[in-house]
Amino acid sequence: MELQYGISSIDEIEQLRALNIKAYSQFSEVLTKENWDKLGAGIRNHERLEQLICKSTVFVCRNGQQLAGVSYFVPQGNPTDVFQEDWSCLRMVGVDPAYRGQGIARQLVLRCIEYARSTGEHTIALHTSEFMDAARHIYESAGFVRIKELPNLFGKKYWLYLLKL
Repeated sequence: MELQYGISSIDEIEQLRALNIKAYSQFSEVLTKENWDKLGAGIRNHERLEQLICKSTVFVCRNGQQLAGVSYFVPQGNPTDVFQEDWSCLRMVGVDPAYRGQGIARQLVLRCIEYARSTGEHTIALHTSEFMDAARHIYESAGFVRIKELPNLFGKKYWLYLLKL
């Protein structure tokens, strides 16, 4: 198996959506049914994903034609309730369960950081939860620092992380 990294586009929206669903489905086991239904509905939402893709640089890992991993890098100028106007952000890093344990998520995060530096970003923000242990480990080892606790989402603790470049 030879993994290759690159950039995706809106042309692959259905493959990206399918990958997001596969990657995040593990959390159905740690959330209540009601909270999983809410999270799952957001992940499956075609319009929401289209909006994310259109404002992001979408980094992917491929095994041949199959998508194995994805991360969405959103440049500054796209504020939300959590992210400030002058922050870029890292969203929805996910890996197909069949490819876990091969360093794909770490590589995608590092590529986003490298891209942010090359495009003149100053701060990358992200949020993650108490049930995303592997993700937190990757983010913290890449230099992200937990800044504050956010209001609970899906019945779990969430935190805001920043990386100053």
